[in-house]
Amino acid sequence: MSQPDLKARSPWAALTDVHSAAVSPVAERSINTSLTVPGSKSFTNRALIIAALAEGTTELSGILRSDDSYWCIDAIRKLGVKAEVEGDTVRIEGCGGDWPNKKADLYIGAAGTIARFLPGALAAGKGGVYTIEASRRMSERPVKPLMDALETLGARIEYLEKEGFYPLRIHAQGLRGGDVTISGKVSSQFISGLLIAGAYNEHPLTIHIPDYIVQHAYVKITIDLMQQFGASVSYNEELTEMRVEADGYQGKKTSLEADASTASYFMALAAITNGRVRIDNLSMNTNQPDIFMVDLYEKMGCRVSRGEDYIEVEGVPQLKGGFEISMKEMSDQTLTIAAIAPFADGPIKLTEVEHIRHHESDRIAAVCAELKKMGIEVKEFTDGLKVYPDTPKAAALDSYDDHRVAMALSLVGAKVNGISINDPGCVSKTCPTFFELFREAGVPVSFS
Repeated sequence: MSQPDLKARSPWAALTDVHSAAVSPVAERSINTSLTVPGSKSFTNRALIIAALAEGTTELSGILRSDDSYWCIDAIRKLGVKAEVEGDTVRIEGCGGDWPNKKADLYIGAAGTIARFLPGALAAGKGGVYTIEASRRMSERPVKPLMDALETLGARIEYLEKEGFYPLRIHAQGLRGGDVTISGKVSSQFISGLLIAGAYNEHPLTIHIPDYIVQHAYVKITIDLMQQFGASVSYNEELTEMRVEADGYQGKKTSLEADASTASYFMALAAITNGRVRIDNLSMNTNQPDIFMVDLYEKMGCRVSRGEDYIEVEGVPQLKGGFEISMKEMSDQTLTIAAIAPFADGPIKLTEVEHIRHHESDRIAAVCAELKKMGIEVKEFTDGLKVYPDTPKAAALDSYDDHRVAMALSLVGAKVNGISINDPGCVSKTCPTFFELFREAGVPVSFS
C-alpha cells in the first residue's frame, strides 16, 4: 500500500502526528448517547462555490471544517473572493461570475467535489488562466467526460501531464450555453459541475443524460441549492434532461445540514453494540441519500425513531443478514455495511457500486483485503462484495489514505479486541473530529 499523501492534509486536519488508532471494545448496551454531527460535505463545497459566484454577500453557517472545505475556501480566496471564517460560519463576498484574479495557481487536495465543481465555474469567467493541481490520488481519477463537456460549451482545457487527468490549466473565455450531452453513470459530480456553472453561461444550458445517473440524490441536492440562491432550473422526473437559465445567483444567509454520511457510522455503532445513538441535528427531511441507511439498519433488526429534528437508532443482540441489496444510491456507505456484516446472522451481498473502485481508493478491493486480514470470508465482485458472518480476529488495518475505509473499519474495533487503524488522520478529508466523536459516544480510542 502506498504512503498517504500528506500534502492533501490541510491546516484543519487532525491527528497529523499520529500513526495508528487503537479502537477497543465496549460492553454490551454501554453505548447510550446523543450526538451532534458536523455539517454536510455534500452541501458545504457546493454552497461555497455557488456563494463565491453569486452577486452580493452570503453567510453560510454549519459548514464542515474539513480538508475538502479548507481547500475550497483556499481556492476561492486565491481567485480574489473575500471569505471570512469564524467557527463553522463563513461570510463570502461573491464575484457575480467574474473572478477578480485573472491568474491563479490552485491546489485542491483530494477533494473530488472541488475537482468537479470548480472547473466549470472558472471556465464561465470573463477571461483568466487558472492552473489546478490535485492530490496524488485525485490526479489518478479521470475527469475527461466533464472537461469534454465544458469544451463543447466553449472552454479551453490544457492538460499538463496526462490527458483527461489533473493537473490541468483552464483558459477562461466564457461558456456559450446551449445543449450538452454527458453520461451520468461515471459520476454524478460531473453533472453537478455543469449545472453550477450553467447559471453563468451566455445562454441557457440544457444538459442531456443519454443513460442514467449513478446517484440521483446528489444532483437533486445541487439543483435545490442553486434554486435557493436564485437560479432557475427545470428538469424532468428522471433527471435525464435539465435546463439552467443564465441568470446567475444571489447571495443569501443560510444554514447547512448535518452530514448524513457521518451520522451513519454512529447509527452503525448502536447497531453492532446493542446500544442507542440519537443524532440531534438530523432528520429524514433531507435530500442526502445516506439518510436512508436508517431503513437498512431497520432491515437488520434495529429499532429506528424518526423525529422532526432527530433520528435515533437502537441496536439488537443479533443483527439480521441473509439478504442482497443495491447500494448504488448510498454507495459511500457500502463499506459501513461491509464492516458490520460479519456480526449479522447470515451473509450480506452489496451490489451496483463498481464506481467506488475509483474513489479515494479502490474501496471494494480495500475492504475485501482488510476483512480477509481479520479472517472474514468475503467474495469480491466487479460491482460489489458478499460478506459472510464470523468473529473477526485482531489485526492492524490499513486505511488506504481513505476516510471512509478508516471510519468504517473503526466500527469493528468497538466489538473486537486488538483492532487498530493505520493513518487515522485520513478522516480529516471529511470529519477531522471522527475519533473524538467516537470517544464521546463511549468507545475507547488510543493513539500512537
